[in-house]
Amino acid sequence: MKKIQFLIIGLVLIVSCTKEKVNENIPNGELVEETQELLSIEEVNSYIEKQLKEKGDVLWLKTPANILWSAVKHGGGYLNIGYGTQVNFSGQKSSEVETIKENILSILEANENKAKSALVTEEQEVLQYIEVKVSSLKTIKELQKMDKIRYMEPSSYTFFLKNEEIQKNFGCARDGRPVNPNDYRVTNPGSWIPWTFDIHNIPQAWQYSTGAGITVGIIDSGISDSQKFLGSNFNDGFSTGRTVEKLGTFDSSVVDDCGHGTAMSAAIAGPRNDDAMPVGVAYNCNLVSYRGTGDVLLDSRKERRSVSKALMELADRSDVKVISMSIGWVWTVGNIKDAVKYAHSKGKMIIAAGGTSTTFTNWYAVIFPASMKETVAVTGIRENGKRCNICHDGRKIDFTVMMQRDEDSDRTMPVLGYRSDVRNVVGGSSIATATTAGIAALVWATNPEMTREQVLEKMQKAGEYYPNRSNRYGYGKIDVLKAVKQ
Repeated sequence: MKKIQFLIIGLVLIVSCTKEKVNENIPNGELVEETQELLSIEEVNSYIEKQLKEKGDVLWLKTPANILWSAVKHGGGYLNIGYGTQVNFSGQKSSEVETIKENILSILEANENKAKSALVTEEQEVLQYIEVKVSSLKTIKELQKMDKIRYMEPSSYTFFLKNEEIQKNFGCARDGRPVNPNDYRVTNPGSWIPWTFDIHNIPQAWQYSTGAGITVGIIDSGISDSQKFLGSNFNDGFSTGRTVEKLGTFDSSVVDDCGHGTAMSAAIAGPRNDDAMPVGVAYNCNLVSYRGTGDVLLDSRKERRSVSKALMELADRSDVKVISMSIGWVWTVGNIKDAVKYAHSKGKMIIAAGGTSTTFTNWYAVIFPASMKETVAVTGIRENGKRCNICHDGRKIDFTVMMQRDEDSDRTMPVLGYRSDVRNVVGGSSIATATTAGIAALVWATNPEMTREQVLEKMQKAGEYYPNRSNRYGYGKIDVLKAVKQ
């Protein structure tokens, strides 16, 4: 598997000079409706990049109306609206919240000349958001005048990356890769221990915890049906009495056709097998895999809706303690943000990737949703303690995982491959995140009655910089042996 790079920013090559004008006739000497100018994709992207560099996010609700409208139009006309000043997550309708929603729909009906039922394409009552179809600039302007709207954003603007083909399949690789003999060692009953594990004292921690009794949820591209060690042979070797579930919100299939989700699941929970295959961090934990994405980028309305739903379903499960998300996007996505808060309110520890990119975005810090205070943000580092060659860092990072050799950036962490007969080598903040999710399971398994805050405190106290925090690497590397013995 090629190293997973999280390509973030670049100027698009598609330049549109389309201009749309309406009501150019001027009856009775007066302009009926102002001229509407559709900005090009290049112009919208220029605004987005400026916002990211200056503010670290795109505040779509406060974006000039013509820019928001242009982004919505380029994205097929889909607009997400989060209504109400805050979400109480009860799902119970209050008269105030219902009034706000009805006012939104009235504006849409008046300006779009369509019935409300024809305008709403999706609704989520617990998270208090609706997705609607918008064609008129006037609609955007009227909605921006309203109070008590949390967010208003284009739900399907997918033109922010340089290469559309890369964007559609980013982070995907299904071919196996050879493992350097110096990057693993063999343990009973025949498993391979990745070199990265010894750096964090993970094998030593197995004397006290193997993750048994803890369920980890992962939202990614699913699990390959060709990898038996994450299927029929999930209980293999020293891994016993546990379960793996494969669910999906992305489409009707739960099967990974990308490869990324399989690699991340392997890092978390691959069995301590007797077949000379790499073992996972928490080799006795339970695993619930959600196919919520097609790749690692949360750039489409389908992926954003699917991830939001997967978060809520995992949040509602009493057995799930940890949620791993080696996925993300460069600006905040409202319906995912609220779903993260929902899962956090249910006591889940949500571990998210700090970001991986190319030279296009060396200036960018921590991506969403790792940028949220409700998540645990993780990045990868090299043996020399500096960030991996494609990883992000910054003040919002909580932990690091050493996962890249100094002398060869392609020598990262060995994991199970897409097929049962191959192995992979995977890097970036993605593998760092999955590793940390496994570590959290090990710590939690020492006392399943602990709260998220108690588990997180043990992880922090075992960090290399504790009691201090690095502005770039948070608490740094976790000594897992120390964490499980506290």
